[in-house]
Amino acid sequence: MKTIIHVNQHIIRSNTKGGKSKPPLTVKTYKENRKAFTAEFEGKGRVIYSPDKPLPCGAKVWIETESEVHIDAL
Repeated sequence: MKTIIHVNQHIIRSNTKGGKSKPPLTVKTYKENRKAFTAEFEGKGRVIYSPDKPLPCGAKVWIETESEVHIDAL
């Protein structure tokens, strides 16, 4: 199953301005959307930069992998 991992820049800005600590990573599959502080996987993956065709959430850079992704959401 394909998993997409991207950094939510809006959460990073919010954390910086408001002294918050929300998880800035989004780990998406067709079944779920998880928030995380870390995302780890073994196996192959690729980093994609697509400024002309971003993800529906607006991300222009993300990681795609078919491997299982383990997260730390604290």
